[in-house]
Amino acid sequence: MKSRTKKTVLAALLASLTCAATLIIRLPSSPGGYINLGDCMVLVCGRLLGPLYGFLAAGIGSALADLTAGCAVYIPATFVIKGLSAVTACLVFKALGKMRSKSAALILSGIAAEALTVLGYFLFECLVYGLAAAALSLLPNVVQGIAGIVLGALLIKLIEKTHIAKRLM
Repeated sequence: MKSRTKKTVLAALLASLTCAATLIIRLPSSPGGYINLGDCMVLVCGRLLGPLYGFLAAGIGSALADLTAGCAVYIPATFVIKGLSAVTACLVFKALGKMRSKSAALILSGIAAEALTVLGYFLFECLVYGLAAAALSLLPNVVQGIAGIVLGALLIKLIEKTHIAKRLM
């Protein structure tokens, strides 16, 4: 199978896993969002697929979760924010690739990606709901980001240890 076809199939698989991870546990937060486990898959998308396919898989999977969850107002913002989060995770990890510790590079790239996610949703919610409501969602978004970094790093390490990524790509 051609490399581009493999990457497209893997991106579709990761988009569906991102959607599922986002929907499997949803804890309501303010003003209209929810805390979920999807961020760990966004980081996996960026790490395994690279910037373009990672953007698409993370953005589409996360946006589909918002559609399914009835959070339609978030769909465009989620597509862009989660897509850019995957790109950030990918590019920062590549930039830190010369570090001795891959775990440290994974954590630092996750922090950069989640900082972008928290800031992106804060700005979006300021526009839609106002500053006070957006400020209420900061803490839940940070908690979700921390969980995403930890679980994402663990999942990526597991995937790399089993050599699944090398076989697929």
